[in-house]
Amino acid sequence: MSIDYLGEIYNAKLSDEEFRKLSEFIYNNFGIKMPEIKRVMLQSRLQKRLRELKLKNFKDYVDFVFSAEGQDNEVIHMIDVVSTNKTDFFREPIHFDFLTNEIVPQFMDESPNETFKIWSAGCSSGEEPYTITIVMSELQEKFPGLNYSIYATDISTKILSHAIDAIYKEDRIEGIPFDLKKKYFLKSKDRIKPTVRVIAPLRNKVTFTRLNFMDNSFHTPEIFDQIFCRNVLIYFDRKTQENVINKLCDRLKPNGFLFLGHSESITGMKLPLEQIKPTIFKKVI
Repeated sequence: MSIDYLGEIYNAKLSDEEFRKLSEFIYNNFGIKMPEIKRVMLQSRLQKRLRELKLKNFKDYVDFVFSAEGQDNEVIHMIDVVSTNKTDFFREPIHFDFLTNEIVPQFMDESPNETFKIWSAGCSSGEEPYTITIVMSELQEKFPGLNYSIYATDISTKILSHAIDAIYKEDRIEGIPFDLKKKYFLKSKDRIKPTVRVIAPLRNKVTFTRLNFMDNSFHTPEIFDQIFCRNVLIYFDRKTQENVINKLCDRLKPNGFLFLGHSESITGMKLPLEQIKPTIFKKVI
């Protein structure tokens, strides 16, 4: 491949029509809004796909995406680079405090012999479900009979692979108390690029799989006691948000809890939920 060819790919621009086709496809199939303000972002992120596919321009790329081969293979790669994945360990700690102090103690009073089932919907690179495993593992010391399972989903296959590996830069866990870091993370021997890995017993508690919020229904293996869906809905329009939350509620037990992100609101939506605290909702029977 010549330098000129690389330069041509690097400078490829999305035309109005190409952007319209891609943005409409992404919205209709994955619910992710792609307004004009995101054109440069979309163009920049997809240029890597052009290089890997050895395509000279976005016209060829759009044609490929809408071909039979592209629908089978490229669409997943496109969504991997388009979807935004930002998360942290113990993000929005009020939720974990409520889980620790309210939800699990009540569950153990009412259903001590059952498994507490949790879904991390939009789990990104795994920080959220692994935080949940840490919290639940700590609670097992207070409630020795507590059994739990965690189901974690995301639309991006690339980010799910990262989550399954459970390897993070060491500075990602700086905010976690030292005793929890020592207990639940293994340090790499590489001090130039130090990393940590979640210990195997916690990794084994989480089942990861791909899920698209635009699916007609969510065929999860369980009905859940609690669902985390935080800072995901902000990428959808209001109608799509309401539709997604209703489908989440279909997989939530009566009196089960849904946690949303701090910037997300369900005001005015028709949902089987009552607000318990800001961003914490209970499914009404």
